[in-house]
Amino acid sequence: MKQQFLNEDFFNRPVLEVAEDLIGAKLIKDGRELTITELEAYDGPGDLACHASKGCTKRTRVMYGAAGVFYVYLCYGMYWMLNIVTGPAGYPAAILIRGAGDFNGPGKLTKALGIDGTYNNRPADPKTGLYFMPPETRPHKKLIQTTPRIGVSYAGPVWANKPYRYLLTDDQSPNNLPH
Repeated sequence: MKQQFLNEDFFNRPVLEVAEDLIGAKLIKDGRELTITELEAYDGPGDLACHASKGCTKRTRVMYGAAGVFYVYLCYGMYWMLNIVTGPAGYPAAILIRGAGDFNGPGKLTKALGIDGTYNNRPADPKTGLYFMPPETRPHKKLIQTTPRIGVSYAGPVWANKPYRYLLTDDQSPNNLPH
């Protein structure tokens, strides 16, 4: 039986649940398959690090829409940032894909895969050529590390220190292996 891609139902859940389940999943771009190794969650208008904390704007409108749709924006006028919208329509939450495969950094990832603003507001679906597949085997929770997000000090100490960054470690030491 062929595995199904991760669709709107998968993403239509609270952002922190989706983030934990998305780490280790596969990002597929035009047939190229990369394991997601790093991501960050942004949890709605109350999260001062989230773009939606400033309200619904032309830029953030996509975050208020359906789950499973890409939110892609240009950062510093140079780097495209790939995000996936989560949760119910009307609640603006998203996950930034920070690393996959050998690409550590969201700008490096989008550049290597040719992802730009044309993907904004498009569904994560094989028809668009950019989508997600579940991992062949879920990574053990001991191999998923959480830390504060990167570059969000502007959000103040509470939101800048939330452990909303998820990393898939490759630490195979005896203390980190499943029992």
